[in-house]
Amino acid sequence: MTDKELLEKFANPESSNYAFNLLVRQYQQKVYWHIRKMVIDHDDANDLTQDTFIKAWKGLENFKGDSQLFTWLYRIATNECLNHLSKKKRRFFLPINDITEELSNKLEDSDLISGDEIQLKLQKALLTLPDKQRLVFNMKYYDELKYEEIAEITGTSVGALKASYHLAVKKVEEHLKNSIP
Repeated sequence: MTDKELLEKFANPESSNYAFNLLVRQYQQKVYWHIRKMVIDHDDANDLTQDTFIKAWKGLENFKGDSQLFTWLYRIATNECLNHLSKKKRRFFLPINDITEELSNKLEDSDLISGDEIQLKLQKALLTLPDKQRLVFNMKYYDELKYEEIAEITGTSVGALKASYHLAVKKVEEHLKNSIP
C-alpha cells in the first residue's frame, strides 16, 4: 500500500485504526532495528519503538506528505534515540566513556551480533563515535539510505552528512586498526 493510500485510509474515521495497524506492520521492524543499533538494549529499543509509533499516531493527522512516511517515522525514531541517550547520560551523570562501556557490555550480551568477532569489534568501534555521527554511519552503512534521505531525517545538509560519515569511517578504521593485533 502506498503512503497516499495509507493516509487516505487514516483520514477516514472508519478505517483509521486499520490504516495505522498497516503502517505499524509495514515499518515496525525497520524502526526497531534503527533504534536498536543506537541504544543496543532490547528493552529500551522496544520502549522507544512503541514511543515512536505513539507519537506517529498523535501526529499523523497533521502529516502533510512533504516527505515519505518512512523518513518521517525515522525522524521521530531518531529524535527518540538521541533524547533517550541524552537523558541516560544526564540521569546517571556519566561521562561519555562510562556510557560507551555500559553499551559495550550490553553489546557483548546481546543477540544483535551473530557472534562474529570482527562484527563485535566493529560495533564496539561504533560505540566510540558521538551519537549523531554513529546515527549517520548506521543509516548510511547498515540501512543503505541515500544522503538525501538521511538529510531529510536529520535536518542536516548533505555536505555535512558526507563529512560526518567520512569522519566516522576514519575513526572506526583507526579504532579497528588499534584493536586488532
